[in-house]
Amino acid sequence: MRRAMSLATCLPCIRWLGFTLGSVFIFHSILQVSASIHEYRNGVFTTQSNAFFFHGGSEGLYASKVHYSSNSSSQDNNPSRGKSFIRFERVTFLRTKESTDKLNGMQSKTGLVEAIIFEVKDRERIGGAFLKSDDICCSPDLSRDGSCKVGEVIIHKNLENPEWPKRVQTFFEGKGQVATMDTLSVGINNTGMYYLYFIICDPQLKGTLIQGTTVWRNPEGYLPGKMVPLMTFYGIMSLIFLVLGLLWFLRFVQFWKDIIQLHYHITAVIALGMCETALWYFEYANLNATGTRPMGITLWAVTISAFKKTLSRLLLLVVSMGYGVVKPTLGGGTLRVVILGVIYFVACEALELFEHLGNINDFSGKAKLYLVLPVAFLDAWFILWIFSSLSKTLEKLQMRRSMVKLELYRKFTNSLAVFVLLSIAWIGYELYFNASDPLSELWQIAWIIPAFWTLLAFSLLVVICVLWAPSSNPTRYAYAGDKGDDFDEEAISLTGGASAGTDQATTLREDLEEDKRE
Repeated sequence: MRRAMSLATCLPCIRWLGFTLGSVFIFHSILQVSASIHEYRNGVFTTQSNAFFFHGGSEGLYASKVHYSSNSSSQDNNPSRGKSFIRFERVTFLRTKESTDKLNGMQSKTGLVEAIIFEVKDRERIGGAFLKSDDICCSPDLSRDGSCKVGEVIIHKNLENPEWPKRVQTFFEGKGQVATMDTLSVGINNTGMYYLYFIICDPQLKGTLIQGTTVWRNPEGYLPGKMVPLMTFYGIMSLIFLVLGLLWFLRFVQFWKDIIQLHYHITAVIALGMCETALWYFEYANLNATGTRPMGITLWAVTISAFKKTLSRLLLLVVSMGYGVVKPTLGGGTLRVVILGVIYFVACEALELFEHLGNINDFSGKAKLYLVLPVAFLDAWFILWIFSSLSKTLEKLQMRRSMVKLELYRKFTNSLAVFVLLSIAWIGYELYFNASDPLSELWQIAWIIPAFWTLLAFSLLVVICVLWAPSSNPTRYAYAGDKGDDFDEEAISLTGGASAGTDQATTLREDLEEDKRE
Protein backbone atom coordinates (compact mmCIF):
# COMPACT_ATOMS: atom_id res chain seq x y z
CA MET A 1 0.00 0.00 0.00
CA ARG A 2 2.82 2.39 0.80
CA ARG A 3 4.36 1.62 -2.58
CA ALA A 4 1.07 2.35 -4.32
CA MET A 5 0.64 5.65 -2.45
CA SER A 6 4.21 6.64 -3.25
CA LEU A 7 3.65 5.90 -6.89
CA ALA A 8 0.45 7.89 -6.91
CA THR A 9 2.31 10.96 -5.73
CA CYS A 10 4.71 10.58 -8.67
CA LEU A 11 1.99 10.61 -11.33
CA PRO A 12 1.99 14.43 -11.73
CA CYS A 13 5.76 14.26 -12.05
CA ILE A 14 5.40 11.77 -14.89
CA ARG A 15 3.05 14.11 -16.74
CA TRP A 16 5.45 17.02 -16.27
CA LEU A 17 8.36 14.94 -17.58
CA GLY A 18 6.37 14.15 -20.70
CA PHE A 19 5.44 17.80 -21.20
CA THR A 20 9.02 18.97 -20.70
CA LEU A 21 10.54 16.47 -23.10
CA GLY A 22 7.85 17.10 -25.68
CA SER A 23 8.54 20.84 -25.61
CA VAL A 24 12.31 20.59 -25.71
CA PHE A 25 12.29 17.94 -28.46
CA ILE A 26 11.20 20.54 -31.01
CA PHE A 27 14.47 22.42 -30.56
CA HIS A 28 16.50 19.23 -30.98
CA SER A 29 14.89 18.34 -34.32
CA ILE A 30 16.10 21.37 -36.30
CA LEU A 31 19.62 20.40 -37.34
CA GLN A 32 21.93 21.20 -40.23
CA VAL A 33 23.19 18.74 -42.83
CA SER A 34 26.86 18.49 -43.84
CA ALA A 35 27.91 18.25 -47.47
CA SER A 36 30.43 16.55 -49.76
CA ILE A 37 29.01 17.68 -53.10
CA HIS A 38 27.92 21.28 -53.39
CA GLU A 39 25.67 22.32 -56.26
CA TYR A 40 25.20 25.96 -57.19
CA ARG A 41 22.05 26.81 -59.11
CA ASN A 42 21.93 30.48 -60.00
CA GLY A 43 23.38 31.41 -56.63
CA VAL A 44 23.23 35.10 -55.76
CA PHE A 45 26.17 37.07 -54.36
CA THR A 46 25.42 39.13 -51.25
CA THR A 47 27.03 42.41 -50.25
CA GLN A 48 29.46 42.51 -47.33
CA SER A 49 31.76 45.45 -46.68
CA ASN A 50 33.18 46.45 -50.10
CA ALA A 51 32.77 43.01 -51.68
CA PHE A 52 30.15 40.58 -53.00
CA PHE A 53 30.13 37.18 -51.26
CA PHE A 54 28.86 33.71 -52.09
CA HIS A 55 29.40 30.87 -49.59
CA GLY A 56 30.57 27.89 -51.63
CA GLY A 57 30.56 25.39 -48.77
CA SER A 58 32.39 24.22 -45.67
CA GLU A 59 33.49 20.76 -44.62
CA GLY A 60 35.90 18.99 -42.32
CA LEU A 61 38.61 17.34 -44.39
CA TYR A 62 41.35 14.95 -43.34
CA ALA A 63 44.88 15.44 -44.66
CA SER A 64 45.94 13.51 -47.75
CA LYS A 65 47.85 10.34 -46.95
CA VAL A 66 50.06 11.04 -49.96
CA HIS A 67 51.30 14.57 -50.61
CA TYR A 68 49.02 16.40 -53.00
CA SER A 69 50.32 19.19 -55.20
CA SER A 70 48.84 22.62 -54.61
CA ASN A 71 46.90 22.71 -57.89
CA SER A 72 46.20 19.83 -60.26
CA SER A 73 45.01 20.16 -63.82
CA SER A 74 41.96 18.37 -65.18
CA GLN A 75 44.22 15.68 -66.64
CA ASP A 76 45.34 14.39 -63.24
CA ASN A 77 42.37 15.13 -61.00
CA ASN A 78 40.86 11.65 -61.09
CA PRO A 79 40.01 10.59 -57.55
CA SER A 80 42.57 8.23 -56.07
CA ARG A 81 42.81 6.55 -52.72
CA GLY A 82 44.73 8.47 -50.10
CA LYS A 83 44.16 11.94 -51.62
CA SER A 84 42.04 14.68 -50.15
CA PHE A 85 40.96 17.61 -52.30
CA ILE A 86 38.33 20.16 -53.34
CA ARG A 87 37.52 19.93 -57.04
CA PHE A 88 35.81 22.60 -59.14
CA GLU A 89 33.58 21.16 -61.86
CA ARG A 90 31.80 23.28 -64.49
CA VAL A 91 31.67 26.34 -62.25
CA THR A 92 30.44 29.32 -64.31
CA PHE A 93 29.63 32.94 -63.52
CA LEU A 94 26.93 34.88 -65.37
CA ARG A 95 27.00 38.67 -65.21
CA THR A 96 24.16 41.00 -66.20
CA LYS A 97 23.79 42.43 -69.69
CA GLU A 98 23.75 45.93 -68.22
CA SER A 99 27.29 45.45 -66.90
CA THR A 100 28.61 44.27 -70.28
CA ASP A 101 27.08 47.22 -72.17
CA LYS A 102 29.41 49.57 -70.28
CA LEU A 103 32.55 47.71 -71.30
CA ASN A 104 35.09 48.22 -74.03
CA GLY A 105 35.15 45.19 -76.31
CA MET A 106 38.88 45.63 -76.91
CA GLN A 107 39.75 44.76 -73.30
CA SER A 108 40.80 41.17 -72.65
CA LYS A 109 40.08 40.94 -68.92
CA THR A 110 36.97 42.84 -67.89
CA GLY A 111 35.99 41.30 -64.58
CA LEU A 112 37.43 39.11 -61.82
CA VAL A 113 35.86 36.48 -59.56
CA GLU A 114 38.05 34.88 -56.88
CA ALA A 115 37.53 31.55 -55.14
CA ILE A 116 39.08 31.74 -51.66
CA ILE A 117 39.74 28.51 -49.75
CA PHE A 118 40.97 28.71 -46.18
CA GLU A 119 41.10 26.72 -42.97
CA VAL A 120 38.82 28.07 -40.26
CA LYS A 121 41.76 28.89 -38.00
CA ASP A 122 43.05 31.26 -40.74
CA ARG A 123 39.78 33.18 -41.12
CA GLU A 124 41.34 36.36 -39.71
CA ARG A 125 43.80 36.31 -42.63
CA ILE A 126 41.00 37.13 -45.08
CA GLY A 127 40.33 40.85 -45.34
CA GLY A 128 42.16 43.93 -44.12
CA ALA A 129 42.13 43.21 -40.40
CA PHE A 130 45.93 43.02 -40.29
CA LEU A 131 45.99 46.39 -42.07
CA LYS A 132 43.56 47.82 -39.48
CA SER A 133 40.78 48.03 -42.05
CA ASP A 134 37.31 46.52 -42.32
CA ASP A 135 37.56 46.20 -46.09
CA ILE A 136 37.58 42.79 -47.78
CA CYS A 137 38.87 44.02 -51.13
CA CYS A 138 42.01 46.01 -51.67
CA SER A 139 41.54 49.73 -52.28
CA PRO A 140 44.05 52.24 -53.75
CA ASP A 141 44.85 53.51 -50.25
CA LEU A 142 45.59 50.01 -48.89
CA SER A 143 47.70 49.10 -51.92
CA ARG A 144 50.23 51.91 -51.44
CA ASP A 145 52.54 49.87 -49.25
CA GLY A 146 52.31 46.85 -51.56
CA SER A 147 50.32 44.72 -49.13
CA CYS A 148 47.64 43.94 -51.74
CA LYS A 149 46.56 44.58 -55.34
CA VAL A 150 43.66 46.86 -56.19
CA GLY A 151 40.54 44.93 -57.13
CA GLU A 152 41.61 41.70 -55.39
CA VAL A 153 40.72 40.13 -52.04
CA ILE A 154 43.14 41.01 -49.26
CA ILE A 155 44.94 37.89 -48.01
CA HIS A 156 47.54 37.82 -45.29
CA LYS A 157 49.64 34.79 -46.19
CA ASN A 158 50.58 32.21 -43.59
CA LEU A 159 54.35 32.30 -43.24
CA GLU A 160 54.42 28.66 -42.11
CA ASN A 161 52.43 27.63 -45.17
CA PRO A 162 52.77 30.36 -47.83
CA GLU A 163 50.37 28.70 -50.27
CA TRP A 164 47.46 29.17 -47.87
CA PRO A 165 44.86 30.66 -47.77
CA LYS A 166 44.32 29.58 -51.40
CA ARG A 167 43.25 31.98 -54.14
CA VAL A 168 41.83 30.82 -57.53
CA GLN A 169 41.05 33.56 -60.03
CA THR A 170 38.60 33.52 -62.95
CA PHE A 171 38.33 36.41 -65.44
CA PHE A 172 35.56 37.57 -67.72
CA GLU A 173 36.81 38.12 -71.29
CA GLY A 174 35.78 41.17 -73.34
CA LYS A 175 32.04 41.66 -73.38
CA GLY A 176 31.26 38.03 -72.60
CA GLN A 177 28.53 37.47 -70.09
CA VAL A 178 29.82 34.07 -68.99
CA ALA A 179 33.12 33.16 -67.35
CA THR A 180 34.02 29.52 -66.67
CA MET A 181 36.50 28.27 -64.09
CA ASP A 182 39.15 25.80 -65.14
CA THR A 183 38.42 22.28 -63.92
CA LEU A 184 41.00 21.80 -61.19
CA SER A 185 41.56 20.24 -57.80
CA VAL A 186 43.02 21.91 -54.73
CA GLY A 187 44.90 19.41 -52.60
CA ILE A 188 44.39 19.24 -48.84
CA ASN A 189 47.54 18.35 -46.89
CA ASN A 190 46.40 19.42 -43.39
CA THR A 191 43.41 18.16 -41.43
CA GLY A 192 40.93 20.91 -40.62
CA MET A 193 37.61 22.61 -41.25
CA TYR A 194 37.80 24.28 -44.67
CA TYR A 195 35.64 27.09 -46.03
CA LEU A 196 35.12 28.13 -49.65
CA TYR A 197 33.96 31.60 -50.65
CA PHE A 198 33.50 33.13 -54.09
CA ILE A 199 34.21 36.86 -53.84
CA ILE A 200 33.80 39.73 -56.31
CA CYS A 201 35.46 43.09 -55.74
CA ASP A 202 34.34 44.87 -58.93
CA PRO A 203 31.14 46.88 -58.25
CA GLN A 204 30.30 46.61 -61.99
CA LEU A 205 29.69 42.87 -61.47
CA LYS A 206 26.78 43.40 -59.10
CA GLY A 207 24.00 40.90 -59.86
CA THR A 208 26.36 38.13 -61.02
CA LEU A 209 25.07 34.55 -60.61
CA ILE A 210 26.99 31.30 -60.02
CA GLN A 211 26.33 27.80 -61.33
CA GLY A 212 28.23 24.52 -61.12
CA THR A 213 29.53 21.99 -58.62
CA THR A 214 32.40 21.52 -56.21
CA VAL A 215 33.35 18.05 -54.94
CA TRP A 216 34.97 17.62 -51.55
CA ARG A 217 36.87 14.35 -51.02
CA ASN A 218 38.56 12.79 -48.01
CA PRO A 219 41.52 10.35 -48.25
CA GLU A 220 39.31 7.27 -47.88
CA GLY A 221 36.45 8.47 -50.06
CA TYR A 222 33.74 11.03 -50.67
CA LEU A 223 32.00 10.69 -47.31
CA PRO A 224 32.03 14.06 -45.48
CA GLY A 225 34.43 14.29 -42.56
CA LYS A 226 31.60 14.52 -40.00
CA MET A 227 30.02 11.35 -41.37
CA VAL A 228 33.13 9.17 -41.68
CA PRO A 229 32.86 7.81 -38.09
CA LEU A 230 29.13 7.18 -38.57
CA MET A 231 29.81 4.54 -41.22
CA THR A 232 31.80 2.51 -38.68
CA PHE A 233 29.20 3.23 -36.01
CA TYR A 234 26.32 1.87 -38.11
CA GLY A 235 28.38 -1.19 -38.97
CA ILE A 236 28.90 -1.95 -35.28
CA MET A 237 25.25 -1.19 -34.43
CA SER A 238 24.04 -3.62 -37.09
CA LEU A 239 26.08 -6.37 -35.41
CA ILE A 240 24.72 -5.41 -31.97
CA PHE A 241 21.16 -5.55 -33.30
CA LEU A 242 21.99 -8.96 -34.78
CA VAL A 243 23.08 -10.23 -31.34
CA LEU A 244 19.93 -8.81 -29.70
CA GLY A 245 17.79 -10.38 -32.41
CA LEU A 246 19.45 -13.75 -31.93
CA LEU A 247 18.93 -13.69 -28.15
CA TRP A 248 15.31 -12.59 -28.56
CA PHE A 249 14.70 -15.31 -31.17
CA LEU A 250 16.06 -18.04 -28.88
CA ARG A 251 13.82 -16.82 -26.06
CA PHE A 252 10.90 -16.55 -28.47
CA VAL A 253 11.32 -20.15 -29.65
CA GLN A 254 11.84 -21.48 -26.13
CA PHE A 255 8.48 -20.13 -24.91
CA TRP A 256 6.57 -20.02 -28.21
CA LYS A 257 3.42 -21.45 -26.59
CA ASP A 258 3.23 -18.50 -24.18
CA ILE A 259 3.76 -15.73 -26.75
CA ILE A 260 1.41 -12.75 -26.60
CA GLN A 261 0.66 -10.15 -29.28
CA LEU A 262 3.06 -7.62 -27.78
CA HIS A 263 6.00 -9.95 -28.42
CA TYR A 264 5.36 -9.78 -32.16
CA HIS A 265 5.53 -5.98 -32.05
CA ILE A 266 8.87 -6.11 -30.23
CA THR A 267 10.18 -8.65 -32.76
CA ALA A 268 9.22 -6.35 -35.63
CA VAL A 269 11.06 -3.39 -34.06
CA ILE A 270 14.22 -5.47 -33.55
CA ALA A 271 14.12 -6.73 -37.15
CA LEU A 272 13.58 -3.22 -38.50
CA GLY A 273 16.44 -1.87 -36.38
CA MET A 274 18.73 -4.57 -37.73
CA CYS A 275 17.76 -3.79 -41.33
CA GLU A 276 17.96 -0.02 -40.78
CA THR A 277 21.51 0.04 -39.40
CA ALA A 278 22.76 -2.46 -42.00
CA LEU A 279 21.26 -0.47 -44.89
CA TRP A 280 22.70 2.82 -43.60
CA TYR A 281 26.11 1.19 -43.34
CA PHE A 282 25.96 -0.03 -46.95
CA GLU A 283 24.54 3.30 -48.10
CA TYR A 284 27.39 5.21 -46.46
CA ALA A 285 29.93 2.73 -47.84
CA ASN A 286 28.60 3.19 -51.38
CA LEU A 287 28.54 6.98 -51.03
CA ASN A 288 32.09 6.89 -49.73
CA ALA A 289 33.23 4.83 -52.73
CA THR A 290 31.38 6.57 -55.57
CA GLY A 291 30.40 10.03 -54.37
CA THR A 292 26.76 9.38 -55.32
CA ARG A 293 23.94 7.78 -53.41
CA PRO A 294 22.38 4.61 -54.88
CA MET A 295 18.68 5.25 -55.44
CA GLY A 296 17.60 1.75 -54.42
CA ILE A 297 19.60 1.35 -51.19
CA THR A 298 18.91 4.91 -50.09
CA LEU A 299 15.17 4.62 -50.72
CA TRP A 300 14.98 1.35 -48.77
CA ALA A 301 17.11 2.76 -45.93
CA VAL A 302 14.99 5.89 -45.69
CA THR A 303 11.68 3.98 -45.79
CA ILE A 304 12.72 1.36 -43.23
CA SER A 305 14.16 4.07 -40.99
CA ALA A 306 10.89 6.03 -41.09
CA PHE A 307 8.83 2.86 -40.54
CA LYS A 308 11.03 1.76 -37.64
CA LYS A 309 10.77 5.17 -35.97
CA THR A 310 7.00 5.07 -36.36
CA LEU A 311 6.63 1.51 -35.07
CA SER A 312 8.96 2.22 -32.12
CA ARG A 313 6.86 5.16 -31.03
CA LEU A 314 3.66 3.17 -31.46
CA LEU A 315 5.17 0.35 -29.39
CA LEU A 316 5.92 2.76 -26.54
CA LEU A 317 2.44 4.23 -26.85
CA VAL A 318 0.49 0.94 -26.76
CA VAL A 319 2.65 -0.37 -23.90
CA SER A 320 1.95 2.81 -21.96
CA MET A 321 -1.77 2.47 -22.71
CA GLY A 322 -1.66 -0.98 -21.11
CA TYR A 323 -2.38 -2.95 -24.28
CA GLY A 324 -2.31 -6.67 -23.49
CA VAL A 325 -1.80 -5.98 -19.79
CA VAL A 326 -4.61 -3.77 -18.54
CA LYS A 327 -6.90 -4.05 -21.56
CA PRO A 328 -7.22 -6.71 -24.31
CA THR A 329 -7.64 -4.10 -27.06
CA LEU A 330 -7.22 -0.37 -27.46
CA GLY A 331 -10.95 0.00 -28.01
CA GLY A 332 -11.93 3.30 -29.55
CA GLY A 333 -8.35 4.51 -29.23
CA THR A 334 -7.20 2.16 -31.99
CA LEU A 335 -8.26 4.50 -34.78
CA ARG A 336 -6.51 7.49 -33.18
CA VAL A 337 -3.30 5.48 -32.72
CA VAL A 338 -3.37 4.31 -36.35
CA ILE A 339 -4.05 7.82 -37.68
CA LEU A 340 -1.20 9.31 -35.65
CA GLY A 341 1.11 6.52 -36.84
CA VAL A 342 0.23 7.02 -40.51
CA ILE A 343 0.65 10.80 -40.31
CA TYR A 344 3.99 10.42 -38.51
CA PHE A 345 5.26 7.91 -41.07
CA VAL A 346 4.37 10.19 -44.00
CA ALA A 347 5.98 13.23 -42.35
CA CYS A 348 9.10 11.29 -41.33
CA GLU A 349 9.42 9.68 -44.78
CA ALA A 350 9.19 13.08 -46.50
CA LEU A 351 11.89 14.54 -44.23
CA GLU A 352 14.20 11.53 -44.65
CA LEU A 353 13.81 11.59 -48.45
CA PHE A 354 14.55 15.31 -48.55
CA GLU A 355 17.70 14.88 -46.46
CA HIS A 356 19.15 11.72 -47.96
CA LEU A 357 17.90 11.09 -51.51
CA GLY A 358 20.39 12.09 -54.20
CA ASN A 359 23.74 13.77 -53.52
CA ILE A 360 24.45 15.24 -50.12
CA ASN A 361 24.16 19.00 -50.28
CA ASP A 362 24.17 21.52 -47.47
CA PHE A 363 22.20 24.07 -49.46
CA SER A 364 18.81 22.64 -48.58
CA GLY A 365 17.23 26.05 -48.17
CA LYS A 366 14.15 26.89 -46.15
CA ALA A 367 12.21 23.93 -47.53
CA LYS A 368 13.72 21.63 -44.90
CA LEU A 369 12.25 23.71 -42.09
CA TYR A 370 8.72 23.02 -43.32
CA LEU A 371 9.44 19.27 -43.14
CA VAL A 372 11.25 19.31 -39.79
CA LEU A 373 8.56 21.14 -37.84
CA PRO A 374 5.72 18.62 -38.46
CA VAL A 375 7.95 15.74 -37.33
CA ALA A 376 9.03 17.69 -34.24
CA PHE A 377 5.45 18.51 -33.24
CA LEU A 378 4.31 14.93 -33.85
CA ASP A 379 7.19 13.65 -31.69
CA ALA A 380 6.12 16.04 -28.95
CA TRP A 381 2.53 14.81 -29.30
CA PHE A 382 3.70 11.18 -29.04
CA ILE A 383 5.61 11.93 -25.84
CA LEU A 384 2.70 13.76 -24.21
CA TRP A 385 0.31 10.96 -25.11
CA ILE A 386 2.71 8.27 -23.85
CA PHE A 387 3.11 9.85 -20.43
CA SER A 388 -0.56 10.68 -20.13
CA SER A 389 -1.49 7.07 -20.97
CA LEU A 390 1.16 5.70 -18.64
CA SER A 391 -0.27 7.76 -15.81
CA LYS A 392 -3.77 6.36 -16.43
CA THR A 393 -2.45 2.80 -16.64
CA LEU A 394 -0.68 3.13 -13.31
CA GLU A 395 -3.84 4.49 -11.73
CA LYS A 396 -5.87 1.53 -13.00
CA LEU A 397 -3.33 -0.97 -11.70
CA GLN A 398 -3.37 0.72 -8.31
CA MET A 399 -7.17 0.58 -8.18
CA ARG A 400 -7.15 -3.11 -9.10
CA ARG A 401 -4.26 -3.76 -6.71
CA SER A 402 -2.45 -5.86 -9.31
CA MET A 403 0.89 -5.69 -7.55
CA VAL A 404 2.86 -7.85 -9.96
CA LYS A 405 1.81 -5.80 -12.98
CA LEU A 406 2.12 -2.60 -10.98
CA GLU A 407 5.72 -3.53 -10.17
CA LEU A 408 6.37 -4.21 -13.86
CA TYR A 409 4.99 -0.85 -14.90
CA ARG A 410 6.78 0.87 -12.05
CA LYS A 411 10.08 -0.43 -13.44
CA PHE A 412 9.06 0.65 -16.93
CA THR A 413 8.09 4.10 -15.64
CA ASN A 414 11.36 4.54 -13.78
CA SER A 415 13.34 3.45 -16.85
CA LEU A 416 11.38 5.80 -19.09
CA ALA A 417 11.93 8.65 -16.62
CA VAL A 418 15.68 7.99 -16.71
CA PHE A 419 15.64 8.07 -20.51
CA VAL A 420 13.65 11.31 -20.43
CA LEU A 421 16.20 12.95 -18.14
CA LEU A 422 19.07 11.68 -20.31
CA SER A 423 17.32 13.04 -23.40
CA ILE A 424 16.79 16.45 -21.84
CA ALA A 425 20.40 16.56 -20.64
CA TRP A 426 21.70 15.57 -24.07
CA ILE A 427 19.48 18.09 -25.86
CA GLY A 428 20.94 20.75 -23.55
CA TYR A 429 24.45 19.56 -24.36
CA GLU A 430 23.64 19.54 -28.07
CA LEU A 431 22.34 23.10 -27.94
CA TYR A 432 25.47 24.13 -26.03
CA PHE A 433 27.68 22.27 -28.50
CA ASN A 434 26.12 23.98 -31.52
CA ALA A 435 26.12 27.40 -29.84
CA SER A 436 29.75 27.18 -28.72
CA ASP A 437 30.98 25.86 -32.06
CA PRO A 438 29.30 28.00 -34.75
CA LEU A 439 32.17 27.44 -37.21
CA SER A 440 32.20 23.64 -36.76
CA GLU A 441 35.76 23.56 -35.48
CA LEU A 442 34.85 20.46 -33.43
CA TRP A 443 33.65 18.57 -36.51
CA GLN A 444 35.72 15.48 -35.66
CA ILE A 445 33.57 14.71 -32.60
CA ALA A 446 30.24 15.98 -33.96
CA TRP A 447 29.24 12.44 -34.96
CA ILE A 448 28.53 11.56 -31.31
CA ILE A 449 25.41 13.77 -31.40
CA PRO A 450 23.33 11.56 -33.76
CA ALA A 451 25.05 8.40 -32.49
CA PHE A 452 23.81 9.07 -28.95
CA TRP A 453 20.16 9.12 -30.06
CA THR A 454 20.59 5.78 -31.82
CA LEU A 455 22.16 4.28 -28.71
CA LEU A 456 19.44 5.75 -26.49
CA ALA A 457 16.67 4.28 -28.64
CA PHE A 458 18.44 0.92 -28.67
CA SER A 459 18.85 0.97 -24.88
CA LEU A 460 15.15 1.67 -24.41
CA LEU A 461 14.35 -1.24 -26.72
CA VAL A 462 16.58 -3.50 -24.61
CA VAL A 463 14.73 -2.43 -21.46
CA ILE A 464 11.39 -3.34 -23.06
CA CYS A 465 12.84 -6.68 -24.20
CA VAL A 466 13.96 -7.46 -20.64
CA LEU A 467 10.72 -6.41 -18.96
CA TRP A 468 8.42 -8.12 -21.46
CA ALA A 469 10.64 -11.09 -22.32
CA PRO A 470 8.80 -14.34 -23.21
CA SER A 471 8.57 -16.66 -20.20
CA SER A 472 6.76 -19.71 -18.92
CA ASN A 473 4.57 -17.44 -16.77
CA PRO A 474 3.03 -14.93 -19.18
CA THR A 475 0.16 -14.12 -16.80
CA ARG A 476 2.48 -11.90 -14.81
CA TYR A 477 1.99 -9.23 -17.47
CA ALA A 478 -0.62 -10.61 -19.90
CA TYR A 479 -4.25 -9.54 -19.81
CA ALA A 480 -6.33 -12.33 -18.24
CA GLY A 481 -9.89 -11.07 -18.75
CA ASP A 482 -12.54 -12.68 -16.58
CA LYS A 483 -10.27 -15.46 -15.36
CA GLY A 484 -9.39 -13.26 -12.47
CA ASP A 485 -5.62 -13.59 -12.46
CA ASP A 486 -5.47 -9.89 -12.86
CA PHE A 487 -5.92 -9.96 -9.10
CA ASP A 488 -2.95 -10.47 -6.92
CA GLU A 489 -3.27 -12.55 -3.81
CA GLU A 490 -1.14 -10.02 -1.99
CA ALA A 491 -3.82 -7.42 -2.62
CA ILE A 492 -6.62 -9.40 -0.97
CA SER A 493 -6.84 -9.19 2.77
CA LEU A 494 -7.03 -12.50 4.63
CA THR A 495 -9.67 -11.05 6.93
CA GLY A 496 -11.98 -9.84 4.18
CA GLY A 497 -11.38 -12.08 1.24
CA ALA A 498 -14.99 -12.46 0.12
CA SER A 499 -15.93 -8.81 0.20
CA ALA A 500 -12.57 -7.79 -1.29
CA GLY A 501 -13.00 -10.29 -4.12
CA THR A 502 -16.49 -8.93 -4.80
CA ASP A 503 -15.17 -5.36 -4.84
CA GLN A 504 -12.36 -6.39 -7.16
CA ALA A 505 -14.78 -8.06 -9.56
CA THR A 506 -16.99 -4.98 -9.57
CA THR A 507 -13.98 -2.73 -10.23
CA LEU A 508 -12.85 -5.04 -13.03
CA ARG A 509 -16.24 -4.91 -14.75
CA GLU A 510 -16.26 -1.11 -14.52
CA ASP A 511 -12.76 -0.92 -15.97
CA LEU A 512 -13.70 -3.25 -18.80
CA GLU A 513 -16.63 -1.04 -19.72
CA GLU A 514 -14.33 2.00 -19.59
CA ASP A 515 -11.80 0.27 -21.86
CA LYS A 516 -14.51 -0.47 -24.41
CA ARG A 517 -15.60 3.17 -24.39
CA GLU A 518 -12.01 4.29 -24.93
